[in-house]
This record gives sequence, structure tokens and C-alpha cells, in this order.
Amino acid sequence: MTKPCDLTAIEARRLIGIKALSPVELLDSCLERIEATNGMLNAVVALDEKSARQNARSAEKAVTDGDDLGLLHGLPVGVKDLNATAGLRTTWGSLIYKDHVPAEDDHMVANVRAAGANVFAKTNTPEFGAGANTTNRVYGATGNPFDADKTSAGSSGGSAAALAVGMIPLATGSDYGGSLRTPAAFCGVTGYRPSPGVVPAVGRPISLNPFSVVGPMGRTVADTHLLLLAQQDTDLRDPFSSMDDMDIPATLAGADLTSLRVAVSTDLGCAPVDNGIAATFNQRVGKFRHVFREAHDRDPRMHDVHEAFEITRGVNFVGAHRDRLEHHRDLLDRNVIDNTERGLKYSLGDVAWAHTAQSRIYNDFIELFEEVDILICPTAAVSPFPHSQLFVEEINGDRMPTYMRWLALSYALTMALPAACALPCGVDHLGMPFGIQVVGPNGSDALVLEVAHSLEQVLAADPETARPVPDLARLNSGHAG
Repeated sequence: MTKPCDLTAIEARRLIGIKALSPVELLDSCLERIEATNGMLNAVVALDEKSARQNARSAEKAVTDGDDLGLLHGLPVGVKDLNATAGLRTTWGSLIYKDHVPAEDDHMVANVRAAGANVFAKTNTPEFGAGANTTNRVYGATGNPFDADKTSAGSSGGSAAALAVGMIPLATGSDYGGSLRTPAAFCGVTGYRPSPGVVPAVGRPISLNPFSVVGPMGRTVADTHLLLLAQQDTDLRDPFSSMDDMDIPATLAGADLTSLRVAVSTDLGCAPVDNGIAATFNQRVGKFRHVFREAHDRDPRMHDVHEAFEITRGVNFVGAHRDRLEHHRDLLDRNVIDNTERGLKYSLGDVAWAHTAQSRIYNDFIELFEEVDILICPTAAVSPFPHSQLFVEEINGDRMPTYMRWLALSYALTMALPAACALPCGVDHLGMPFGIQVVGPNGSDALVLEVAHSLEQVLAADPETARPVPDLARLNSGHAG
């Protein structure tokens, strides 16, 4: 029998609304699953059980009293430990803030709480989100739900792992170089990177840098969309925030896949991809290519994308962490130090060149969608690797020039400011979760979500492409893999 914590968020919310599921019962189930699995995974790193139980009882009373119920009423939600949560320890994965307890929620968390969510848990992240392996000196590493010795990726690895095993029905994430999409792929869940401004990025160190976004994560597209509805807002502190230009549907009806022209790209024409992953992607696309009106192999133009990404990301790191590097270097971990120091070496000419190159990438990407409706590519270039290995050093025998290069499948798209949904698509050649990205241009959020919702149903109908589910009995026994 399905336990409450294994229900989709959509179904749990429906049952709460018709008084068939108590918010207290749902929370108890989630806490029980956390107790059973978190010792192996280390996905949830801070928990306020007392407040959570009070919130659940209040949510139950509101249902009983016939009060108006919020969009997320009674649903437990995990928040990535990069977002401040009132009364709940928020460390950004850094020793600098290891004992920090905020007095107020940040803007996105406040919106989610106002929608009725029971915000009760923080999920693990690398220090300040720097890195695609979720590990830090405050809490340690987060394991993969399909093999606890392997990484859940990063930087939203705690959220992805917690979702996969049913600790929480919904979780927040964020994405710059793939921090939301890669963990979704590695853990067999769904992650959505919205267009800049859909979820206001309040408090960003450089407001005119649009590349880092906050987004939702869930086990299905509909669940992910549900959380996005609570996260979206207009806030002029984010200069890209303008809901007047957005058209996120209140419910997902799905898209007519037979009317769509699709570009299929194994490597975006620029990304290193493991041969086994490339073969898996091509085999999976062969199973669903026929559902579209047209599906042609075609790469977007991504000229100079690696250098442009490194430089613009360096600008962001210097803006965010230069002061910390100067005053708290001993408390910072390797990735933050390395990225900030490399950023400090760039000249004004380098920065100007990078912004010009990014503008070309953006415009070329927009031009692609004059001829196609959607782009589909793999989400991650490799299979999940041991979390004791900080990053991927080589692919197909070729050494990676930077610790980020293995993430080019996601960061190259970031340079084009897309709307992108990471979908699970069975398992790879090594039996670990495999994922694909459904991608559209900036502002195409409604289309991307509808297409992803419909394609998810196609994938679910075939055991080879359906979302993989972790073996909890094997996980709890302490066996990895």
C-alpha cells in the first residue's frame, strides 16, 4: 500500500482538500521516511519537527473548519540551504554561517509558506551552491538514492535525493551551471529552470546577472509546476521580474506533441558527453521521436560558450565572495576560493568580451526557435560517480580543462537564458538514473511545461523510459548499488 509520503504532491493536496488525508498524517509519514533513509543519504540537514507538527495541526484545523485553503495547504516542503528560513538553521553550506538562524524568510520562502506549505526541512548543498557534488564542511556529503556511495550531484543534491525517496513531496532548488537540473537527472526526479524573473531573485549580489535562478523540484512535472505557481511573483528588486510578460498556466493540460517541430542534440555541439550516455540518449530518443511532427538532429550555435561562461560566472563569484575571501578564507572551501580567485584574474576587456559573446549565444538561440518549437538533449554528461570524487576529471579519456566542463550540457544552455525542464528517462548503461532536458527560449515557460507534461506521460508508458524508483529496502540495509 502506498504510504502518504509516496503520494504525488498533486494527489496529496487533493486528498487534503476533500478531508481524505490529514496534514498531520502526511507530515508523520514524511518524518518516518526521513528517519528511515536520511542516515544513509544525508539529504535533510536541518529539521524543525516541533514547529512542523504545530503547522500540520493548524493546517488540519483549517480543513476541518472549512477555511479557504492555499495552493500548497498542508504539504511539507524542503528548502535548499541557500534560502533563509525563519527560525530554521540556514548555513549556505559554509562554516561562516554554521550556527546561523534567520529571523525572517527570504522572499521565495515567504511566498511558499503563504501558499500553505509546511516549511520544515533544509536540504543539503555545497558551500554557497558552488559545485556539482553536494558536500560541504558543515554537513558532509549527500548520497545518491540509487547508490549511497555515489553523488546526488549539485548543488540542489539534497533536494533531489530527498524527493526521490519520499522524504518530502516538494523541494526548492536553484540553477546556474545546472545546479537544479543535474541533481534531478542523477536522482530520477523532475527539476524546472524557469526563465529569469519568473521567480524573483531578491538579494542577488549582482542584480543584472540573470544566470542564477530559483526553481521548483518534484517527482512529476505537475508537482513541479504546482510549486512554481507558489514561487512565482513580481518583485522589482529583481530587474528581470515582470509577471506581466509571463503566462504560467494555472493547470497543465498538456501539449499536442504531434504538432511540434523538435531539435534533438546529443551534445549541443559543444559539450563533452560520455559515450555510454550518448548511446543511451540516442536509444531513448529512438523510442519517442515518432510522437512529434518532426524531430531532427540539430545542434544550437554555442560559439565561445565555455569561455563566456567561465568569465561571467567569475564576475558573479567576485561580487558575491571577494569580501569573504579577504576576511574568512580559512573558513571557505576549495570551490569558492578557486572560482573567486580565477574571477579576480579577468580584465575589463575579458568581461566585455564575455558579455558580447553571451549576447551572440542568446540571439543565436532565439533564432533557432524560429524553425523549431522545442530542443531535447541529455541533462547530464556522465553517470553518477562516487561522492568522494569532487568532480569529473575526464570524459572518454579526455581530461576536463576546468572542474565545471563536465556540466557543459547545462551551463551552455544557461548562457542562452532558457526555460528548461529536466525529466527522468529510465536508467543509463550502468543502471543509474538517466534524464533528458526539454528546452525552450527565454519566456517559453508555458510551452516547455506543457510539452514536458505530455512527454512525461509518453515516457511513463514504457518501463524503459519511466521514472526509476529507488529500492528503499536495499538502501536501508546499507547496501550501495
